[in-house]
This record gives sequence, C-alpha cells and structure tokens, in this order.
Amino acid sequence: MAALTVSSRIRSLETLACDAGWRNYHFVKVVTEDGVTGWSEFDEGFGAPGVATAINRLGARVIGQPVGEHERIYAELYAATRPAAGGVVALALGAIENALLDAKAKSLGVPCYELLGGKVRDRIRVYWSHCCTWRINHPTWYTPAITSLDGTVAMGREVREKGFTACKTNIFIYDEKQQNPRGWRPGFGSPNEPAVNVERHVLRNLRMHLEALREGTGPDVDILLDLNFHAKTEGFLKILREIADLDMFWIEIDTYNPEALGFIRRQSPHPISSCETLLGVREFLPYFREQAMDVAIIDTPWNGVWQSMKIANLAEAHEVNVAPHNFYGHLCTMMNAHFAAAVPNLRIMETDIDRLAWDYELFTHVPEYADGHLIMPSRPGWGTEPIEDAIRARPPKNAGGLLNYGQKQN
Repeated sequence: MAALTVSSRIRSLETLACDAGWRNYHFVKVVTEDGVTGWSEFDEGFGAPGVATAINRLGARVIGQPVGEHERIYAELYAATRPAAGGVVALALGAIENALLDAKAKSLGVPCYELLGGKVRDRIRVYWSHCCTWRINHPTWYTPAITSLDGTVAMGREVREKGFTACKTNIFIYDEKQQNPRGWRPGFGSPNEPAVNVERHVLRNLRMHLEALREGTGPDVDILLDLNFHAKTEGFLKILREIADLDMFWIEIDTYNPEALGFIRRQSPHPISSCETLLGVREFLPYFREQAMDVAIIDTPWNGVWQSMKIANLAEAHEVNVAPHNFYGHLCTMMNAHFAAAVPNLRIMETDIDRLAWDYELFTHVPEYADGHLIMPSRPGWGTEPIEDAIRARPPKNAGGLLNYGQKQN
C-alpha cells in the first residue's frame, strides 16, 4: 500500500492576475520539484489591496519546503507574522494554503475533497448570487441590463426557468417611474453616507424590489437578501420589520459586534446568516458563543479551505450550519465546492451564474450545474485550473473591485 505522503519540495511560487471586467482575478501558482503545479484563486478587490505583495513576501519562506506539509507551513507562516495576524496577512496565508492543497492532491492523484475527509455529497445545492445585482451595477459586463422593475420580474423568471431553486439579491433604489435602479450600499461608500441610516424610501424600494423578484420566481424559489454592512443595528431591525411578512430563506447581515447581531437575530422573523468577512476560528468564536446567526458564512479563499474545515467543525459544535462565500472566478467556485462536498453541516453554496463573456476561456473546466445543484467532479486537485496563456493575454487593470465602488463604473 502506497504511503499517503508527498515529500516533493516547492520549487517556485508566483502570483498572476488578469482583467475580469469591473475587477481583476488573482491567482497563486506553486510548482514542485516533480513538476506538479498547484493553483489557488484569491482577491484584492474586496477591500483587501496588497494581498499579492504579502503572498510574494511570504513565498520566500515556502520555497524548498515539502508541499504536503501544508499544516506545518501554515503554522510557521502564522508564527512569523503573528504581530500583524489577520487582515491582508491572513488572506495571503489562506491563498498559499489553498495552492498547497491543490498540489498535494494532484501529487496523490485524488480530488481535494479526499484530503478533507472525503465527500459526503455528490451534488451541492447552490443559490444564484447577485441576482439582478450584476446586471444593475455592471450592465456593460452582465447582460441583459436591468433598467426597470419589469427587468427585475424577468430576472426572477429566468432563475426559475433555468432550474435554480434559490437566488440572492441586494438593496436597490428605483426612480419615481420604477426605472433606473441603482445599488444602495452606503456601508461600502456608495452612496457615501457614513451614518448608514435606513430611511423610508429605502424600505419602500427594498420591499418593491423583493416583491417584483418574487413575482418572477414564483412561490417555489427561495429568495435570499444580502444587507452587507449597509445599516446599524437600528436600521437592520427596521428592514426586518418591513419585510417580516415576506417569504425569505435568510437575511445576510455583516456586523463586527457579535452581541448586536445576536440581539438582531432574536428579534428576526427570518433566519440570519453572517460572518463572511471574518478570519480564523478566533474571530468566529464569539459569534458562535452569542448564537448570533443561523448560518455561518465562511470565505474559504480568504481563510484557506483546510482552516475553513476547522471553522465548520466549530460551527457544528454550536449547532450551526455553514455556507461558503463565493463571488470570484471559476477556480474559487471549485475550491468552495470541495469544501461544500466534504463538510457535513452545509446549508447551501453561493455561486455567480452571470459571468463575463471570457470567463470560460480562462479555466480548463467550468462548474457543471443541473437542477439548481453543482455536480462534483472527480478530477485531481480542485478539478480545474487557470489557463496561463489566457490569463497573460488579459493584463490586469491598475485598480478594480470594491475600491472603485464609489466611482463611475462601466
């Protein structure tokens, strides 16, 4: 019986990036002495500039180490960066860990989920994320553009007709003719309203938008709402009261105060999900102790899939299910899929169905969906990897993503 060890050492580590429309895609590539290549995808546009710089700085300590010893390498890098643990440094560690997992699995000739304990499901229920959102906020890149409430109804109908069983949307403000919707995201500075107050017109528009989406989806599609950081505790409660009678799968809320979120959850008629911006078990722990959410959202590209399994285990001990955060490229979707396939306490998986016209040119394989589920492949590693020639053919923009939200976007 062959030993399940990988002793080959890491020969090189580099970061790559390419144009992704309104943002960039970012990747880590590690190559072993045996010629095995491991990949991961990370992000710099979601409020985290400089991750690539941190990865490349840490990469010097990774070169020459056995690719299979990802837990030890992670612990060593964490110790070396402990005075500045968290933030961009944590994201860099997660990106490196994910590339090591891919290389290790490929060296063993197995899918990554085998390293996570094996899969417990072959099909993963997904929800169509940023439903209406991409077509309203970025109409140049995602079509057809939504320019009226009728377009929102049509979007809901499209979700249902394409066989998806759940979709998630955001807050939008329409004009007096129920046209020209625009995203309302003051928590991200667009519009720039530091007090983050929720006034009557926001409540009216949100309810109108949700009712239009429901008209299109019909009664059997679950609707999720993402409120991000766009309110304070008072505002979140106002929104929950306004939509108390609507049929909602969950309300997603971000706050850095676990006690405030627990207070909100105990008054909410709908399930609450949260924590997609947290890093590591130490940040999640106070939310679990507070019983602050029904579903813990884990960003596996940020945390690293191996570390994310530890967070999911902690959630299980607190009787909480998990859902992976995913709004990146196809490699991130597959990284999340391996996590979702292996973790027992999964609620549902996020995925973007609206894609850039060239997304399918950038990866060797794209996710396969059927009846609202992602079908797990059995290919080694993550089951897909970037195509380097295609990546290099689309040089990255100088800036993109959340840092540009307050500026005019195409």
